[in-house]
Amino acid sequence: MGRKNSKKRKTKEKERHSHQKTLKGTLDITRSGMGFVTVEGMDEDIVVRPNDFNTALHGDTVKVAVKPSFNAGRRMQGVIKEVVQRKRTEFIGSLQMNKGFAFFVAEMDKPMPDIFIPLENIHQAKDSDRVVVRLLQWENNDKRPIGEVTAVLDAENSNDAAMKEILLEAGFPLEFPDDALEVAARIPEQISAAEINKRKDVRDIFTITIDPVDAKDFDDAISFRKLKNGNYEVGVHIADVSHYVEPENALDKEAYHRATSVYLPDRVIPMLPEHISNVLCSLRPKEDKLTFSAIFQLSPKAEVKQYWLGKTIIHSDHRFTYEEVQAIIEEKAGLYAEEVLILNDLSQKMRKKRFNNGAINFSSQEVRFKLDEKGDPVGIMIKESKEAHQLIEELMLLANRTVAENVSKIKVQGKPIPFPYRIHDDPDEEKLVPFAAFAQKFGHKFDTSSPDAIAASFNQLLKDVHGRPEQHVLEQLGIRTMAKAKYTTDNAGHYGLGFEHYCHFTSPIRRYPDVQVHRILFDVLNNTIQPDKKLEDKCKHTSERERAAMEAERAANKYKQVQYMRNFLGEEFEGVISGVASFGFWVETVEHKCEGLVSVHSLLEYDEFRHVESEYCLVGQRSGKKFRMGDKVWIKVVAANLTKRQLDYEWVIADTAEKDYFEEQRPVSRTGKPVKQHKGKPGRKK
Repeated sequence: MGRKNSKKRKTKEKERHSHQKTLKGTLDITRSGMGFVTVEGMDEDIVVRPNDFNTALHGDTVKVAVKPSFNAGRRMQGVIKEVVQRKRTEFIGSLQMNKGFAFFVAEMDKPMPDIFIPLENIHQAKDSDRVVVRLLQWENNDKRPIGEVTAVLDAENSNDAAMKEILLEAGFPLEFPDDALEVAARIPEQISAAEINKRKDVRDIFTITIDPVDAKDFDDAISFRKLKNGNYEVGVHIADVSHYVEPENALDKEAYHRATSVYLPDRVIPMLPEHISNVLCSLRPKEDKLTFSAIFQLSPKAEVKQYWLGKTIIHSDHRFTYEEVQAIIEEKAGLYAEEVLILNDLSQKMRKKRFNNGAINFSSQEVRFKLDEKGDPVGIMIKESKEAHQLIEELMLLANRTVAENVSKIKVQGKPIPFPYRIHDDPDEEKLVPFAAFAQKFGHKFDTSSPDAIAASFNQLLKDVHGRPEQHVLEQLGIRTMAKAKYTTDNAGHYGLGFEHYCHFTSPIRRYPDVQVHRILFDVLNNTIQPDKKLEDKCKHTSERERAAMEAERAANKYKQVQYMRNFLGEEFEGVISGVASFGFWVETVEHKCEGLVSVHSLLEYDEFRHVESEYCLVGQRSGKKFRMGDKVWIKVVAANLTKRQLDYEWVIADTAEKDYFEEQRPVSRTGKPVKQHKGKPGRKK
């Protein structure tokens, strides 16, 4: 007995000792004010009470000390000891003026203290103005945080404020700090003769850029020439951002902090100041530009015979838009048609080979908003990937893969050098098994015996369903089985692309990992490698910032969808069920690609519906009526909430026989009268 008690005491002592360690994690503050710190690798969050936040705010990366506990099974509680990194330092809210000072009240659904604003930091703002405030300092819980007004928002322009709030929520600053702008302003624009002499000069080789019509930051160019041996020389030339942005200066630190540019429907928040993004590094036509290049010798069958990697100077002959190149491909005529058509032929051969080697051919559509001068959406356009896009895509993939393969062979003291690979794991088995069973119901066999077999099954399925009713649902569900791509020094390959080695090399103006790749590749080529032991942590940071940017872009697109669909309240549209949950189903309109929720409560007048997870559907208990992913339905737009970025739809019966059936099935009230039924005019747009 004594031995058992002694053992228990030792276990508790050990637990208490381990719990006194300081752990690093992310603070999540609920609306009620309680905090929870999520630590990577731990299944359970650490509870933190408001008095123990110690100046930390929602989303901050913090160090938390776990309080010792002798109660088995009790949730861990902790005290925040340090804010490692703030998620955001800028907030939107209202300014309240007092005698001799002002304070700022943030508009947030998460609790946060008011910020003290000294009068010299008000900068023309007036009482009750809606403003952006930057947090300058906050020493401890006993003192108020101090801030300054950085912008006064236009009361008439709610769209601008909404976009700024989305960016700030995601942790992206609205302005560049002064020290970063100062470094950028000192960068010389003129290219010296000494710098040109260090590089391969390819200015006399035919070179073009192909970009969206509204692009300003051209970070890649393509050169082309025929060789005497019957092969082609194709150069992929990338803006040499690493030449201009030096490691660890204020500009580099800000670029790393942002890690990516953010593309919202009405604006771009660049990773680098506009002068660098759109002028200094942008590969504009008729200008000499410094680049980092991958130059390939390709056979007419698009086989790589040899390649060269290194720094270059180029001179672009022409700036094409994707639409102009697509017209040349389709009409087989136009400016530089011969060069464009050969490049397209090579790209299409590479694309076919890639899919034959196991890459998965998911189709993609991009929704773009047509905006008026105020930024309000007046139309929606669907952009699909065409051969002009694929021309650039395949050449960029070739360059990215080649750089990763090249660096993967290099070892220092017998170990691979740390390098930010872009990896994509095999599909999630837990998601794949129900998906395969679901696909089987449509007659599509799915071989899950190996990663290669899964890829082959996906491609066969995507080929078989093209143009069929189930295409949309199977594509969407198939994408959801996939792991998320990320940056890491652990080279696990890229499953979706079918590449053993892959990295991001081709967009350093808008992605920080590409800048890292350029620096490491340059060191490899010059045999001056200094392995970065902190690179894996940097990869985690850039992956997290990429996800934050994607979430901001989705939130902004959703805001625009809601803004647009407010024009159609009460109108009916055909849609496709795009998701199903126990509380309802989502429908994406065919005409606008705008997604809204049909609540299960709005269906109660017809039947009680239960969620069948394996079938991706809701099923009526009495009627057997199914709402399944991919089904076409008619909906009415009933609510559009801009604050919540939420669309609410109601289901409209579009079939007369179905309407009569539900009339018969309709439940009666206690008085014996039928429950009131939805009165929509089925099958038409009002």
